Amino acid sequence: MSSIESAEIAGFETYPPNIQKLIESALALTRRNLGYLYGSADPAQKGMDCSGAVYYVLRQNGIKNPPRSSAAQYEWARQAGTFHRVTGTDLSAPEFADLKPGDLLFWNGTYDAGKDLPATHAMFYLGKAKSDGLRLMVGSSDGRRYRDKRRDGVSVFDFRLPKPGSKSRFIGYARIPGLQ
Repeated sequence: MSSIESAEIAGFETYPPNIQKLIESALALTRRNLGYLYGSADPAQKGMDCSGAVYYVLRQNGIKNPPRSSAAQYEWARQAGTFHRVTGTDLSAPEFADLKPGDLLFWNGTYDAGKDLPATHAMFYLGKAKSDGLRLMVGSSDGRRYRDKRRDGVSVFDFRLPKPGSKSRFIGYARIPGLQ
């Protein structure tokens, strides 16, 4: 697992207090040495899946009854009107101009769900690293990278878009509905 301190995120001290709290709680989860465990949203099980980590952090931050699955989290944000669809393949594209720390990030096609789901993966956007300006995200995965090293479990990861030809695709980001 990989973790960082909030002080390593550029501008963290200027984030709204509710976003600082959300990110601190997500980073605290990365320090618990949790693996990737499909179907788990409970750190007591020693692992969590992506939407389970999002669900857990949302509940820790006062969101009442957040959706449990990535697909349901995507629909929740979309119906709340906070979702920003992205079709580009470059993080410098204008579509990312409104991306803010604490936003939910969504992908499709990250695994074969056996059915057509609108989203199959979710994480939180952290912002940019102070050290080099690279974008970071936090959540749970079974194979994403942090500083070009493969990481599994609840961790901090580099926020990169899928390579052309990949089965997965980044579909967009959203403000968290109901976050006070």
